[in-house]
Amino acid sequence: MTALVTGGTKGIGHAIVEELAGLGAIVHTCSRTETELNDCLLEWKAKGFRVTGSVCDVSNQAQRENLLSTVSSVFNGRLNILVNYC
Repeated sequence: MTALVTGGTKGIGHAIVEELAGLGAIVHTCSRTETELNDCLLEWKAKGFRVTGSVCDVSNQAQRENLLSTVSSVFNGRLNILVNYC
């Protein structure tokens, strides 16, 4: 099971990433802040979760397109769950 959670480094988005990863999903998330994203990725790695991430401001079309290209590559073209939490 694969999932993309936008805005997954704070609050409810963070909790959604953890819940999905805890259920065995491979999750990709994004944040506008690289430092925040990297801190969360280290936290999730320490918990044994399979989470990757990208820096992306989803209000920017070019960054959204790059995010989708990255997600397609990471998940080999297969995305099961999209949580658009911004």
